[in-house]
Amino acid sequence: MTVAAAAEDLPRFDAGALVSQWGLAPLPLVVTVWATGLYVLGVVTLHRRGDSWPVGRSIAWGIGMLAFYVATSSGLAAYDTVLISVHMVQHMVLSMVVPLSLALGAPVTLALRTLPRRPRGWLLAVLHSRLAKVLGFPPLAFGLYVISPWALYFSGWYEASLRSTYVHEMMHVHLVVVGALFFWPIVGADPLPGRVPHLFRLLLTVMTLPFHAFLGITIMGQKTLLGGDWYPSLHDGPMAAWLPDPLEDQHLAGGILWAAGDLVGLSFFFVLFAQWVRASMKEAEREDRRLDRLERQERLAAAQTRPPGSAEAE
Repeated sequence: MTVAAAAEDLPRFDAGALVSQWGLAPLPLVVTVWATGLYVLGVVTLHRRGDSWPVGRSIAWGIGMLAFYVATSSGLAAYDTVLISVHMVQHMVLSMVVPLSLALGAPVTLALRTLPRRPRGWLLAVLHSRLAKVLGFPPLAFGLYVISPWALYFSGWYEASLRSTYVHEMMHVHLVVVGALFFWPIVGADPLPGRVPHLFRLLLTVMTLPFHAFLGITIMGQKTLLGGDWYPSLHDGPMAAWLPDPLEDQHLAGGILWAAGDLVGLSFFFVLFAQWVRASMKEAEREDRRLDRLERQERLAAAQTRPPGSAEAE
């Protein structure tokens, strides 16, 4: 079945439609169940052997998987080919909220702590491979992250995603993967290639904000419809009574991209800043302990080299 067939008739989009138009898409359901189940299994394995795992990481992973499932199976998925504004909300969730939340969940660290010896060795081999180092190179990930949306909306790719189920699903995969390549090394929770100092992480985050804003403003100012004649053609069908003007909806989509990109980007900036402060405090504590050890060693050495009877003479 093509996307066109799936978008033939839907009720007016509102908050209730997000729930009433929920579907059971096989691929998102399988991915969500397996990814959540394996993560829970890892946490349970740690607790059974007496090790702890930060609750915040588990919450972050849960938020990421929930956001992924909502974006690909709720009313957002049902209307993402009907309203470009809804598609843009889905786009931002898949490209920013999902990768950031999953990265904060530190699944690679969890896997390294719970996998048997041989699978752990395979995972370490992948992490140290040349491909992983190339994909984890921050400037490359940054370039992919900021260029991909422009390539999506100002080429034939977006219209193809409206007319083909396969291209549509691959677009979702692309958004998550590119977002993961950008966010995962920057978050720094997992031992991945491409980890950089905190200052550079903050710089990369700040640099993404103008690109999202400029793209959003560009879409808001467009007089040409994205997706060709796809959205106008829906006005000839049963949804014509409630569908908004395609150009007005496109302008709304640009505003969503602009505002959501800045909101999530600034939130991520504060997450990185908090990580930097916490890492600096831990480094200061380690330095204090090192200096204390050196001082104790110097006192012990001085006591051992002091001539006999000097203490009594004093």
